[in-house]
Amino acid sequence: MVEAVRIGVSSCLMGRTVRYDGGHKRDAFLVETFGRFVEWVEVCPEVEAGLGTPREPIRLVREGEQVRLLGVESATDHTDRMRRWAAARVGALARASLDGFILKKNSPSCGLEGVKVYRPGAGTSRDGRGLFAEALISRLPLLPVEDEERLANPRLRDPFVERVFAHHRLRVFFSSRWTPGSLVGFHAAQKLTLLAHSPCGYVALGRLVARAGDTPRAALRAAYETGYMSALATMATRRRHVNVLHHIAGYLNQSVDEASRQELASAIAAYQQGRVPLVVPVTLVRHHVRRCRIEYLAGQVYLEPHPAELMLRNHG
Repeated sequence: MVEAVRIGVSSCLMGRTVRYDGGHKRDAFLVETFGRFVEWVEVCPEVEAGLGTPREPIRLVREGEQVRLLGVESATDHTDRMRRWAAARVGALARASLDGFILKKNSPSCGLEGVKVYRPGAGTSRDGRGLFAEALISRLPLLPVEDEERLANPRLRDPFVERVFAHHRLRVFFSSRWTPGSLVGFHAAQKLTLLAHSPCGYVALGRLVARAGDTPRAALRAAYETGYMSALATMATRRRHVNVLHHIAGYLNQSVDEASRQELASAIAAYQQGRVPLVVPVTLVRHHVRRCRIEYLAGQVYLEPHPAELMLRNHG
């Protein structure tokens, strides 16, 4: 049985009527598209912490060096209650095999960044983070986390989804009976993906894997997880994708005819110039890899890092 990709999500984004006014913020992409490929773990900090629905709106308020979570009208202080609940909930989520989390933008509990912080007598600033989001990121620093507004931008959505599926592969691998030898194989399959994101990260992980047999298992796992997810958090660039595609073309040169080599070179050039999206040369490469049965390339995650139905790599 294939283990599901599990993603935490603010419940209101699933259409649950849990907001302070009894409404929701259903996100069509998450529910109708992404939801076909993942298992959601829904969380509503304010309801689960006992604030009820509907409820008085709350906001972040700076008091000296501290930021408190207060009722807008009553100034009831919910800070300690929310922090206690968040610590316990995040502890449970750490054991829930998550591969990512999608938070509600601007929420005083879930907001990832840029949340309004009120300063009595001094207006507001946009430098806050929701209390639950803060606890989540502190406890699970390698977990891919985004908010729904940024995911509306394909250039930000695509790398997030890629990191979610990468986190899933990594989690499933280390949940198995892995050995230093199997880690070498896992790492080899990630080569082109890592090169597209961070060549330096790929080299550093290669050095770590080369010493795998001499490193305690727990330390090896922790170091590889940190290096792998940190490398993928570096945004892949067009230039690095082009370098990877040329690397692939070098492997194909001995297996395809001149017309096919020219066709691939033209597709890579068109992508380099911004005339076609990445999916065009990658689709052509996948065709040749299947036809020629090139084992090294067929095993590279780069060619199929996530379900094709999500239509990633289609945006330039």
